[in-house]
Amino acid sequence: MNLINLDDNEQKWDQLEDGELVRHAQAGKHEAFGELVRRHRAQVYGYTKTITQESFLAEDIVQEALIRAFMHLGKLVEIERFLPWVHRIVRNQAMTRLKSSPVSKERTFTELALMPSKLDSDADGLSGLDSILRRLNRSAEERSSGQELPEERLMQKETLHVLTQIISCLKPRERVIFESHFFDQLSPPEIAKLFQLSSANVYQIISRSRKKVMQERLRVTVDTYVKTRRDMGWMSKAILPNSDTFANARTWNTAVDSLYAMLKYTNKELTYPMVMGLTGQAFRINIVPESIHIAGPTAYPFGEVMVRGLKNAGYRAKFVDGMNTAIGPNTNLIDQTLIGKDAMVKREIHHALPDALDLIHRSIKQGYPVLAWDLFFPEFGLIYGYDDEERLLHAYECCRLDTLAYENLGRSVLEEIFVLALDEPIESNRKEQLRLALEMIVEHYDGEPSSIPASSVKGIQAYDVWCDAFRAGTVEPNGNAYNIAVIMDGRKQAAPFLNEMLTSWPEASEEDIQIRELLREAAQQYEQIASNYEALHHMFPFPEGGEPNNDLYASKSIGLLQAIKKQEEAAVKSFRNLLDQLK
Repeated sequence: MNLINLDDNEQKWDQLEDGELVRHAQAGKHEAFGELVRRHRAQVYGYTKTITQESFLAEDIVQEALIRAFMHLGKLVEIERFLPWVHRIVRNQAMTRLKSSPVSKERTFTELALMPSKLDSDADGLSGLDSILRRLNRSAEERSSGQELPEERLMQKETLHVLTQIISCLKPRERVIFESHFFDQLSPPEIAKLFQLSSANVYQIISRSRKKVMQERLRVTVDTYVKTRRDMGWMSKAILPNSDTFANARTWNTAVDSLYAMLKYTNKELTYPMVMGLTGQAFRINIVPESIHIAGPTAYPFGEVMVRGLKNAGYRAKFVDGMNTAIGPNTNLIDQTLIGKDAMVKREIHHALPDALDLIHRSIKQGYPVLAWDLFFPEFGLIYGYDDEERLLHAYECCRLDTLAYENLGRSVLEEIFVLALDEPIESNRKEQLRLALEMIVEHYDGEPSSIPASSVKGIQAYDVWCDAFRAGTVEPNGNAYNIAVIMDGRKQAAPFLNEMLTSWPEASEEDIQIRELLREAAQQYEQIASNYEALHHMFPFPEGGEPNNDLYASKSIGLLQAIKKQEEAAVKSFRNLLDQLK
């Protein structure tokens, strides 16, 4: 088989089969091996974790296994079986690790303490931990002239370098206690007696030290990510054109604004109502009971909903999900000193950051911005550029164009990461698009369960819990006003979406005529629904919020919401009839 020449077309690596990538990697193309790693790393990590039952150890094993795979790639004969081959390497590595230590959660550090040494008598004032690290470095150099394989010496040096960086983040006292617990295997009560501390204090120091080490590991991982890009000659700066057009916000629904802006970089000529309708966002309603929390409109699984919506619009998508399951605070009501770049540096580095950076680089290199959540505050925005030397992302969120340090992605108020990138186009006709969109919309109205915990009530049932909150007088004004604004903007686009479908629909058969009539009927229903939401919006403008717990306003609101519920039920009936015609 002849190799495809990809020197002038690097973006095609992800279109090759594993076997072809292995051939390129064996021929010296580091990018090909990088694509194999990107493609399979998550699955390899999941497989490793099922063996080790410990995420930190699983990451170590995956890293070592991939280095081994790279070094021995030339020995792989059945090039189509790259993944099973890597699984075998991982399994061997994992079994070796598990046999070497009875305490799986600490074995990474324990193994270091068990290595031979000739420096036990060092008395130069260093802590025991520093002595261990120095012994490891010296013993590695001594063994480098022995019988070890070159890749083993490479892994030894790389691992030692990384561990030295990681553990040096601890203060002297923390390091001594950390060493006693993880290296000498002393229990907290034993450490407390040895250092004349309370057991509670020792537990606290160990817990704090573990968090520091994990954070330092993430920081080092990001540093290593940038270093790898430099070593591979990939360091660059890329800013997509036309970013000034982002600032023209069209709706309170920042997810749709971002999706629409992303799709403008493709050859898909979709209007704003069409994007709003095909993605299902024009018809969504999620209400958090009692308070009508501001998080309601975004209380859904982003990846699940957006990937499906983009498929309706004609594109596959990839995403990195580092979301929390709990609803966060209303950032409009918290101390404003907790918002902004100064507050970010005080928060932990997000565990999903390396994967997110990789997706961002790949997408922007292909010419597409990346949708992102909670860049500066909890809304959707776009990342449209990067600068590897400065380690900065160029980002847009809610009419704000700004830069964000690599390590600050995921350190905003909610400390969450979600990034989504377009993948490849899908061919479909208008009939198929409408059918898929309606199936998604009807499922939402019916309250079909999703992959996240039920933090909100969605669909038709949401109107009941909304009315209950008005009756109970528990409505939070700012959040309620935001819910109304977002849902109102969606319903305003519903009728234009349906009318656009109607305008482009043929009249070739009796079935087509019935579909056109049902589209017209549904469009009229949503014009009425949007009008009722306008009335609610006038009573409760955002961000002021009005007086939702005033008896008079509450009574009017309940009447409007009950009317909207009936109208939405009628609209859903029209959609079901449409689906019957489209099948």
